[in-house]
Amino acid sequence: MKQRVARLVLTLLPQNKISSIVGKAGRSKLSKRYVKRYAKHYKINLSEIEKPIHEYAHLTEFFSRKLKQDARPIQGEDSEAISPVDGLVTQMGRIEKGTIIQAKGISYPVQKLLADEGNADFESGHFITIYLSPKDYHRIHMPVKGEVYSSTYIPGRLFPVNDIGVNHVKGLFTKNERVVTFAETDYGKLAIVKVGAFIVGSVKVKYDEKVRKWKKIMKTNVSPVTYEKGDEVGHFEFGSTVILLFEDKDFSFDKSLAVGKSVRMGEIIGKHPASSKQKKYSASN
Repeated sequence: MKQRVARLVLTLLPQNKISSIVGKAGRSKLSKRYVKRYAKHYKINLSEIEKPIHEYAHLTEFFSRKLKQDARPIQGEDSEAISPVDGLVTQMGRIEKGTIIQAKGISYPVQKLLADEGNADFESGHFITIYLSPKDYHRIHMPVKGEVYSSTYIPGRLFPVNDIGVNHVKGLFTKNERVVTFAETDYGKLAIVKVGAFIVGSVKVKYDEKVRKWKKIMKTNVSPVTYEKGDEVGHFEFGSTVILLFEDKDFSFDKSLAVGKSVRMGEIIGKHPASSKQKKYSASN
């Protein structure tokens, strides 16, 4: 009964409208007075942020803050993938028969997540879902070196992506607004899915100056641009979720990694075996 009520409330809430209003408030000059309170409430480490806290013009700028250059050392060898964000691992594993686990008893098709029924590249690969809470660093980085060649904007709802949403909205990540970055790496294709959420009305990517809000799915071929492991590729203007999809069926997650564990950008999350190395940046193949 409680689950039905929670699902009904989440569905009836005008998430997109509320998120838009909160987004405008976060970018207002008046919100500047709440920056220090926000940082104190969430116990944010101010010693690692890029500039003094009083220099942030509004809350949204602080949400999407950059860090000092040495705050997140990039670990591992070329074949080792790093976490693209700071956050909490909520699910991870092999993609079984084209299906990804959302929560206990809930799963969804990878093709619906990517809004591409004809693309089977990831159906036997691996995935990891990382939740970014309001306290986390919100910039998104490349887990391995790769060449970005395509991007997809998918309109949708803005259900919360915390435990409430994940456990009560079936196929949540296929319903929410999202931006997918596709890259070719030495070890096959990589998809970085940036999922919008309640109060999160904006996702930015480095390879496109402005992610436009469309009423339909928009796929864009990007002028190929190479990013090194650890390079920034985008950011949220509040907490949300990132889902990584690795095409490589032989990819293995680091033994220290587990559902419920916090990770930081730059930390090793897994490794591609040398035997799976493919032709470098063969995005056209």
